[in-house]
Amino acid sequence: MVSVLFVCLGNICRSPMAEAVMRQKVSEAGLSNVISIDSAGTGDWHIGHQPHEGTRQLLDTRKISYHGQKARQIAAEDFNQFTYIVCMDTSNEKNVLAWEGAANASGTVFRFMTMLPEEQIADVPDPYYTGNFEEVYRLVEAGCERLLQRIRAEHSL
Repeated sequence: MVSVLFVCLGNICRSPMAEAVMRQKVSEAGLSNVISIDSAGTGDWHIGHQPHEGTRQLLDTRKISYHGQKARQIAAEDFNQFTYIVCMDTSNEKNVLAWEGAANASGTVFRFMTMLPEEQIADVPDPYYTGNFEEVYRLVEAGCERLLQRIRAEHSL
């Protein structure tokens, strides 16, 4: 099983959006039985909360399910459970790489925007602060498509 963990700060805006979008793409590709998707935050402020209202509204508009998603904090065991740990920005990437368990990670840790070099930005902007959920969705949708292509190529799916 190939597994993907999206990570942002609070796990209520960017990473749950990426989780929902990627789940839909994986489902549409008929790969739900071989690719699992999750999300987490580096912070603990929102543990147990559903995605941010802006994320929910955007996903509802596009008929993308986020059913059952609840914020959680990344844990040491995640580094051995996930094939890909995808960080939504540089700060979270640094925090993830410094996390207990990261040194022995069995998977690959990388920043989301490395999949979209043509955008010429390092980070997925945080809509919690910017309010621009549409921009985040545009980046997430394109990046998840590229990630699915990468997974298919690297795992012969």
